[in-house]
Amino acid sequence: MKILGKVAFLLLLGGIWCQNNRNAKAGGKSTKKSGGNQGGDVGQSLPVVDLTHGNTGSTGSTGSTGGTGGTRGTGVTAEAAQQGAAGTRAAGQQTDDMRLHFLKNTQVTCNDGTAAGFYLKEFRGSRRWQLFLEGGWCCHSKETCDSRYQNIPRLMSSSRWPQTKRGTGILSSQAEENPHWHNANIVFIPYCSSDVWSGTGPAPTPPPRPRQGREKERDRNTNATEYTFMGSLIIREVIKDLIPKGIKQAKVVMLSGTSAGGTGVLLNIERVASQLEQLGAEAQVRGLVDSGWFLESKQQRSPNCPETISCSPEDAIKIGLRLWNGVVPDRCRQLYKRGEEWQCFFGHKLYSTLTSPLFVVQWLFDEEQLRVENIYMGGQSLSEEQWQYIQNLGRELKNSLTDVTAVFAPSCLSHTVITKSNWMSFQVKGTSLPRALHCWDRSLEATRNNRTPAKGCPFHLVDTCQWPQCNPTCPALVDQATQQELTLLQMLVAMGLDLQKLGLDPQGDADSLASMVSNGG
Repeated sequence: MKILGKVAFLLLLGGIWCQNNRNAKAGGKSTKKSGGNQGGDVGQSLPVVDLTHGNTGSTGSTGSTGGTGGTRGTGVTAEAAQQGAAGTRAAGQQTDDMRLHFLKNTQVTCNDGTAAGFYLKEFRGSRRWQLFLEGGWCCHSKETCDSRYQNIPRLMSSSRWPQTKRGTGILSSQAEENPHWHNANIVFIPYCSSDVWSGTGPAPTPPPRPRQGREKERDRNTNATEYTFMGSLIIREVIKDLIPKGIKQAKVVMLSGTSAGGTGVLLNIERVASQLEQLGAEAQVRGLVDSGWFLESKQQRSPNCPETISCSPEDAIKIGLRLWNGVVPDRCRQLYKRGEEWQCFFGHKLYSTLTSPLFVVQWLFDEEQLRVENIYMGGQSLSEEQWQYIQNLGRELKNSLTDVTAVFAPSCLSHTVITKSNWMSFQVKGTSLPRALHCWDRSLEATRNNRTPAKGCPFHLVDTCQWPQCNPTCPALVDQATQQELTLLQMLVAMGLDLQKLGLDPQGDADSLASMVSNGG
């Protein structure tokens, strides 16, 4: 009996050990599935970033990217980035997110040599595509590019791009926020070339790296730059990489952009249409330009432009074109002699040469246009001359849009609109921007199919009232010091203007503003 008891005891111990061993093995397999694979679940902890609503080039965005020129050249390789993106896809993230893909052609890069790329949100079965170009102005010399790299590195490097982005406004996949384009394939192309999407420059040789000691001193004495400018080539390569995703079967491809991205639409829409045609696609290519329709500066200033802020747009482009090896549309280039190609960056000079349909969204009192003239609404002070310039700007912008077939131009002080979550709230003559775009879309489809466009569906909408903010749907003005919302007249007083001296009676002009709004604001 003692012997039998010992045998039973040993068998019991063996059974417990075997069960524990099986549990341990099963636990190991489970760990590998859920967390052991470093690529597979990385997406769950990666940031999801909402697209910025203001000027994408503002320094307010530097906090999330951080870093200085010392990080240059240490970014991801295309192969490593692709593996990370594949891991994110495997993790099965939310379907509302656009996911990062790096270009297959590793020779086409951001300014610092890191991989360029795009974010994609596919909508299975849709033959409508929207390709969005991010904005953020430019740099045009070694000094301005070094400063840009230190302060806003995400506009020159992909080394800290998040794996996903969530679209807002016309990039949203929610029908309530984006009624007519939520079910399209959405492509967001980050701006990392600093060349207004015009560059075709070669890659830097040798690869960029932080400069030290005597090298820095030597660089100060030359206009050499170690950056590469490939904005136009990036767009070309994105379209190539979208072929397996079905862009050749597209019915409509809309190239859209805000600010410098909007100007990039003007510069590249004909090239995109030609590329898709050569691929055998039958898509109609359209352009949507938001706040990229600039006018030449009125100020006389030094043409050397030591800093971007002191440089007029035309001078920055004149200098930058050489550095970027920039290209402009052929038909526009033929209008100007060599050295004058910079004029094709201005919509009112380029528009008549374009053959692709174009819709222009432009605030009549664009804040970035005002900043070029050193006018900051809600800032410290405003002179009578500056107030006069503001009034003239509205008239000049309105005149420049006269011959534009499809346009939405509210009489407001702001900059960019189509990627704002509240973009549906702005109206001109009772029509919202999404509604105007839908009317334009219907008109183009009718023309394409030899039908008569529907009546009562307007898409040439320019405010008729003359004052800034005379449209009641305008974004609110905010005092930069107090962050309080102000009316236009309150802001003019806060900025030091004598309303009576200017012939503005606060009560009387409030009445006249109300009258102008009701008569066609």
